[in-house]
Amino acid sequence: MNPYPSIFNDVIGPIMRGPSSSHCAASVRIARLARDLMDGRIERVRIEFDPNGSLATTHDSQGSDMGLFGGLLGWEAQDERMVDAHKHIRKAGIDIDIRITDIGADHPNTYQLTLTRGDEQHTLRADSVGGGMIEVTRIDGVDLSIAGDYYETLIYTVADAENIVQAISETFDADAVHLGNGLACAIVQVKAQRFVDDAIIEKLRKRFDVQTVKKLAPVLPVLSRKDLAVPFITCADMLASGDIGLDQHAIHYETERSGMTNAQVVERMVEIVRLLRDSIQQGIAGTDFDDRILGYQCGAYKQRMGTDKMLDGGVMDRMILYVSALMEVKSAMGVIVAAPTAGSCGTLPGTLLAAADARGADDELTARAMLAAGLIGVFIAAHSSFAAEVGGCQAETGSGAAMAAAALVVLVGGTAQQAVGAASVALQNSLGMICDPVANRVEAPCLGKNVMGAVNALACCNMALADYDALIPLDEVIDTHFQVGNTIPSSLRCTARGGLSTTPTSLRIEAQLKAKKS
Repeated sequence: MNPYPSIFNDVIGPIMRGPSSSHCAASVRIARLARDLMDGRIERVRIEFDPNGSLATTHDSQGSDMGLFGGLLGWEAQDERMVDAHKHIRKAGIDIDIRITDIGADHPNTYQLTLTRGDEQHTLRADSVGGGMIEVTRIDGVDLSIAGDYYETLIYTVADAENIVQAISETFDADAVHLGNGLACAIVQVKAQRFVDDAIIEKLRKRFDVQTVKKLAPVLPVLSRKDLAVPFITCADMLASGDIGLDQHAIHYETERSGMTNAQVVERMVEIVRLLRDSIQQGIAGTDFDDRILGYQCGAYKQRMGTDKMLDGGVMDRMILYVSALMEVKSAMGVIVAAPTAGSCGTLPGTLLAAADARGADDELTARAMLAAGLIGVFIAAHSSFAAEVGGCQAETGSGAAMAAAALVVLVGGTAQQAVGAASVALQNSLGMICDPVANRVEAPCLGKNVMGAVNALACCNMALADYDALIPLDEVIDTHFQVGNTIPSSLRCTARGGLSTTPTSLRIEAQLKAKKS
């Protein structure tokens, strides 16, 4: 995996539909790579989940199956047909066989797909590592590493692997060339900004033992490249690099990471902010979807805001409204942005956009604050995890709260040091938060935790602006975040095997939803 996260790859995104980025968006990306492995022509797919991982219990209810089907059909994660992907996969004539099998997975979110067309068969294993990010770890028995951030050309051979590696290095401008050896064959993996030229492939076929060639297109919006360098990858190094705003640091980082200009980075985030505004308005207007626990609730909240039927919460009320709206859109299969995940999609955007609207901030200032939040997320992604299956809900909503706290400080003109302090305290406040979805759905207690993340962010912002001492540096808090996440029992890390997931009410609701679908 690339050690240098991108704000647009790893933190603010993907744009998607569905309840969970680790399940829905990641599975779309994995399946699109698997589709490329079959040249887009598939007859049968065996999908295997390890019984000791989280997907054995969550692949259906949290959208992995849906995402896989959409990806196998070549769709993007935000495709409006996604809700009916199970119907479309049948219409496409692709036979699906889902099994819970001991595949020896060492990651809680491991997918193994065996794809067949006629006499051709390929097996791909991949992990969902949080926030929609993935890593393909094995293809056809050969250990590889594919994150979807390169054009990947895979050259299969039995006898001439080292000669092919040398020939590619001499004739093609590759970012990296790797050799993976398996029992049946070797694979020369070429990572580049484009696929290996057909003319070069033909020359290789004439000179060497080339069994077959596969081309896997990138699935991430920002590509990696050789000799990639970033100005910093810890908060301490960032603060030491110059006395500028956190948003300026974020823009500097992402231009170096992505190759985009400053203006392009800001404009891309402005587009995301506008998409989020549309999603919030859709949520407030009302959403409906059969397969969910909680119905349309934020409309009633809006009606009672500012009346004697509720305590006056000021800007906090608007934050709760926006967070709720986004969470309801997510649960209704509307378009949302994983920020940093779908399960925590309300905390950062809802909190920031509510404050921006209350202050009359324009889209560019809001986008800059979102970029600042994204940089806090980069530090978390680089040194901890966004995956609830790895670190509980502290990995999702806890991270979102830290990012939101920093964004609010930037929105009101605070310093980088104040923004980092707010993020530190907000993340400290979230340590140990478990993930225990009711009825195996990413709705409750997720809604309450997203709201709590917003309130946490607001409080930490104001404390930082009043120069409260965060005490523990953010880098150290992030290290602790990772350590604590590893100590949370697996039953409380989005497996639906503990906490509220196993209460009588949760089990009853889950049974009712299953009966309704059958």
